Amino acid sequence: MSVLSTETDVAPSAEEPPDTGARHKLTALTGLAALSLDAMASVAYGPEAIVLVLASAGGYGLGFTLPVTVAIAALLAVLVASYRQVIAAFPDGGGSYAVAKAHLGRRTSLVAAASLVLDYVLNVAVAVTAGVAALTSALPGLYGERLWLCLVVLVLITAVNLRGIVDSARAFIAPTIVFIGSILLLIAVGLFRDAPVSTEAAAGHASVLADNATTVGALLLLKAFASGCSALTGVEAIANAVPSFRAPAVRRAQRAEVALGALLGVMLIGLSVLISRFELQPVEGVTVLAQLADASVGHNWAFYVIQFATMTLLALSANTSFGGLPVLLKLLARDNYLPHVFGLKADRQVHRHGVLALAAVSAALLVFSGGDTNTLVPLFAIGVFVGFTIAQSGMVLHWRQVRGPRWTGKALLNGLGALLTGVSAVVVTATKLHDGAWLIVVALPLLVAGFECVHHAYDRIGDRLGLGRIPESPHRDRSLVLVPVSSLTRLTSEALTAAVSLGDEVRAVTVCHPDPEDRAQTDALERDWALWNPGVPLVRIASDRRTVGRPVAAYVREIAADCPGTRITVLIPEIEPARLWQRLLQNQRGAVVAHAVRRDTNAVICRLRFRLSDLP
Repeated sequence: MSVLSTETDVAPSAEEPPDTGARHKLTALTGLAALSLDAMASVAYGPEAIVLVLASAGGYGLGFTLPVTVAIAALLAVLVASYRQVIAAFPDGGGSYAVAKAHLGRRTSLVAAASLVLDYVLNVAVAVTAGVAALTSALPGLYGERLWLCLVVLVLITAVNLRGIVDSARAFIAPTIVFIGSILLLIAVGLFRDAPVSTEAAAGHASVLADNATTVGALLLLKAFASGCSALTGVEAIANAVPSFRAPAVRRAQRAEVALGALLGVMLIGLSVLISRFELQPVEGVTVLAQLADASVGHNWAFYVIQFATMTLLALSANTSFGGLPVLLKLLARDNYLPHVFGLKADRQVHRHGVLALAAVSAALLVFSGGDTNTLVPLFAIGVFVGFTIAQSGMVLHWRQVRGPRWTGKALLNGLGALLTGVSAVVVTATKLHDGAWLIVVALPLLVAGFECVHHAYDRIGDRLGLGRIPESPHRDRSLVLVPVSSLTRLTSEALTAAVSLGDEVRAVTVCHPDPEDRAQTDALERDWALWNPGVPLVRIASDRRTVGRPVAAYVREIAADCPGTRITVLIPEIEPARLWQRLLQNQRGAVVAHAVRRDTNAVICRLRFRLSDLP
């Protein structure tokens, strides 16, 4: 139950029909564009990661590129089938967090949530830096400005997502289609080539192929498999964001998940086949995908279309995190593991605070890394495999409890998925530990501890508020309203009118400092007050320090001690300027008094604002 959050419903204007929210939700196609860019873009670096590892074993090692890719594609198929079941079983979204919460316990669910949060944040940073790296490769003169370019791209993606997930999906449909079409065209044309049509892209670049290594061991294959598994990040994003789809949400989300798996599998295997067919050797400064494009379509306009489509999609693949993480943060906030503000939803079905928080943390990572992809990549893909394993393990227990039609086969599928992803999580962590992955191992329990701290804080607040218990009946106490004043104006009259309407007793208070000028001003105010005679006493509060808030707070504490049971309200009158710039003309005394009273007392604070045009 929310303790400190509130939401307001704003009635639609007369010109607009009632908004049911359906038009701000995803179809299967727009869901594919909004939530699968991370996985789609991974074909740009997944096969390359495999090749770079196997290159240490020379040309013989490169011959294992296709078998390793097939193993990854098989794992992809298991994951897609498993997450189709997760979508159906948990239509409220949350993916591995929701599964673990239902079947594996609170602590395990927090581990799953923390792993997904880390992966989503890292995905944004890696995606943006990879896209900018592709740009600076084509335009080397921009290399020195790569950090600023990364931040500009991040701001643009954030701005699009603040307009709603549907608007972001529509904006990214065209780049997604161009990229998928380009890769499929590259594969189709390449399959009809007996030899590379061009090697111009790699000309003049040094090969990274080892000369004297000819043996391929199990450890090397595992390392290549672990590196290539970076292509599987993003597979879970659709299951995390099921509520973002239009009704029937489950069916649309499942279609998007299957389409993602099919396209990703075809592209990964197709590119690996071409690597083997062309006997491609990795070189410094040129991506494997660029060499494949050069070999398949030649060094012409089609080559540059593929390169720029890849660059664009790499940068935009950060959108997967913006589609999935805010929904996960909403669920964590609903369960009191994050501030409730993350559960609020703005117009256009936007979890605005989740979007902004993701952008802020990602910007910090970009600044930390200096916009360098290599600094972030070793941290990538570890968290998501932890989430994969937890989700599949939880689904095994789910089917044992449900025992519906063919539950045994479904449980076996999820069990196989848990085994494969568990082994993959261990392999990925072990092989990348010395490259910086230890940061994730440290950050994961710290994030879980943070969730626990927030939860305990909400528990304490709920206990003090008596949540779940029937409170005592309301009763009337004696009330006293204090009105801080510094001069006699029409605003003073309006404030006292409001005060006598609120309380049994009203006192005006003014703070007097020891210097002669201030004492003379206070004496003049007291003489004018006596002549005015509003029926409200004016109390002079002496203060040795040049401050306003603390003396008023001390006076409130004195009254509370002398008159226990009295409800004290401090009514602070303030002017609402007619122009925004006129706020700079105000002395902010009201804010100072409010802060001191709120910090040091239990009095009710009422900041009464009057527009200048409203005063009689």
